[in-house]
Amino acid sequence: MKIYINGLFYSKEDAKISVFDHGLLYGDGVFEGIRAYNKRVFLLDRHIERLFYSAKAINLSIPLSPQEFSEAILETCRQNAIDNGYIRAVVTRGVGDLGLNPLHCHKPTVFIIADKISLYNPKTYQEGLKIRTVSTRIPSHSSVSPAIKSLNYLNKILAKIEANLSGADEGLMLNQFDQITECTSENIFIFKNGTLMTPPLSAGLLPGITRETVLGLSKELGLKTEEKDLILYDVWTSEEVFITGTGAEIAPVVEVDGRPIGKRIPGKTTLLLMEKFRELTQSCGVEIYA
Repeated sequence: MKIYINGLFYSKEDAKISVFDHGLLYGDGVFEGIRAYNKRVFLLDRHIERLFYSAKAINLSIPLSPQEFSEAILETCRQNAIDNGYIRAVVTRGVGDLGLNPLHCHKPTVFIIADKISLYNPKTYQEGLKIRTVSTRIPSHSSVSPAIKSLNYLNKILAKIEANLSGADEGLMLNQFDQITECTSENIFIFKNGTLMTPPLSAGLLPGITRETVLGLSKELGLKTEEKDLILYDVWTSEEVFITGTGAEIAPVVEVDGRPIGKRIPGKTTLLLMEKFRELTQSCGVEIYA
């Protein structure tokens, strides 16, 4: 494995980041998780755009242009002979002192890893997930914006711990108004009375790129879609539920808080979207070896 760090490639054993890097000390940085399918990087431009938006929101200057960053990602895939895989692109504030002040960090750190990922057992996509509502809440917009994909994931990790302890596959998170937001690393959709629904960004969720893709596919298929505020009652009484994310792709949910969803099997709409999404990933993206 070859890992990109600040313009150079290192073996996995030699790829090192300073213990004084504020990405480690304070979670001060941003990242993107990106997929490669069939020798193409899927939605690369959109991921790069979101990465730069996240960096701008925390006043972090990325030392590469969007085009240079894209090429660095593609070259990392080439170095690792990636045909199908997962890419983690990270920008930290860089090396500083033990104080909090980011002004003491003079050069951001950029690293890129291209490898494999499997969030759930393949069998899960056939049988479905069991999720449970957790007590850990999504931060309000007035604290840390959920739209920033930062390195500080402690909030989500605490939610994941709750889900693990309850025996669930995933944790469903609410905002301060008891509205549905997202799971620990995925957006959520429900299907009810002929309408596919998902919480709006204003509820406090990450603007997921797979979420955007699913909304687009749904409209192409002629499905009625709606972004609206949802509460637990809406999820509990839905006919179908699924979650979306770069790592998870589209994963069906068959149980929420002990309540069965539909017939406890992935629903027809979910399966259709899973099929269309797979087809799209095999034909769309930036070619790695062009």
